[in-house]
Amino acid sequence: MSTTQLMVKDLVKRNGRTRNSLMPVLQGIVQEENFLSEEAMLSVAEELDISVAEVYSTASFYTFLDTVPRGKNIIRVCKTITCHMKGKDEIINALSNALKIKVGETTSDKQFTLLTANCLGWCHKGPVMLINDDIYPDLTVEKALDIIGAYSQKPK
Repeated sequence: MSTTQLMVKDLVKRNGRTRNSLMPVLQGIVQEENFLSEEAMLSVAEELDISVAEVYSTASFYTFLDTVPRGKNIIRVCKTITCHMKGKDEIINALSNALKIKVGETTSDKQFTLLTANCLGWCHKGPVMLINDDIYPDLTVEKALDIIGAYSQKPK
């Protein structure tokens, strides 16, 4: 049995075998592996006795359930109209230039993935960026680059 299968079994044991357990199990996998591999989705379907199509359709519907490998640090910049009006495009361009990747890409060292998000719930403090589970409101280009610099200094 692979480590992925063992992890899925453990997550199902902790969250239950019902259809309602699907989201917490998928979230647990993403927390452990940073994305949902094909093997993980197949294991979830088997453990929960639901179709692989149902697992994949759930996984691909939700923005925070990645189905492709991502970097250690996932940067999500809010793309709502409020953040747009407050300069999110300049922040995305600066991050893209500094990291040498486009939105949707991961750095070659697998440290950063740059994404956009439909709403992070901080419209009153935009523009906003989320890195992993940490929210950064009231961004300027300089602040965003300083934040990325601090993450770059963390041990790999």
